[in-house]
Amino acid sequence: MNEGAPRAFVAGATGYVGREVVTALRDAGVETWAHVRPNSSRMQEWRGRFGALGAQVDATPWEADAMRDRLVALAPTLVFALLGTTKARAKAAARSGAPPADYEAVDYGLSAMLLQAASAVQPAPRFVYLSSIGVRDGARNPYLAVRARLERELREAPVHYIVARPAFITGDDREESRPVERWSARAGDAMLALAGRLGARSVEQRWASITGASLARGLVRLALDPMAVNLEVYSDRLRG
Repeated sequence: MNEGAPRAFVAGATGYVGREVVTALRDAGVETWAHVRPNSSRMQEWRGRFGALGAQVDATPWEADAMRDRLVALAPTLVFALLGTTKARAKAAARSGAPPADYEAVDYGLSAMLLQAASAVQPAPRFVYLSSIGVRDGARNPYLAVRARLERELREAPVHYIVARPAFITGDDREESRPVERWSARAGDAMLALAGRLGARSVEQRWASITGASLARGLVRLALDPMAVNLEVYSDRLRG
């Protein structure tokens, strides 16, 4: 392995943003490991899709020791935490008796496990965390509250970090339908476009929706920028 070249580990690689991040990394020539949970029913599909991009699939179990040992052995220079769940997935997991899949277990729990694993890597990698606009200490919304907690831990961890806080992440290329989300994003974008025409261009750029591909390009661009260290960025900067 070329010790001078960047290499990335992408957790959440099979999600809407994760797939685009893997693509953007490979387009930039970055050696990339795309993490897929070992019990994924689509493992062969992901091996084919990511393999076609020149990325390697990693199926390390979501266990603290296993993830730490894997990252220490791999020594990535970039670790992407693009993990997230939905209320629908959490309810489905609860009904089926599967392990918890709520915000606490996935959005916080797995991201915190990944951060702990990355903290053991030497030299320290850059940890790119996909958070959300509206995250702040004291947030009562469960979705925002778990991200605020992870952000606090990230600021105290022995890693360099980039925290991305986009608004709606959506687009016609999203495999999940999410009709309410798409309608809300379009309605919001229309109002923001009007605000932009009236002079509030910065507000429009920060709050308007962003596609997975555009967000991924912004994340990778910043991740590869040696000056982009310990930053909290919004969609306006992610758009480039």
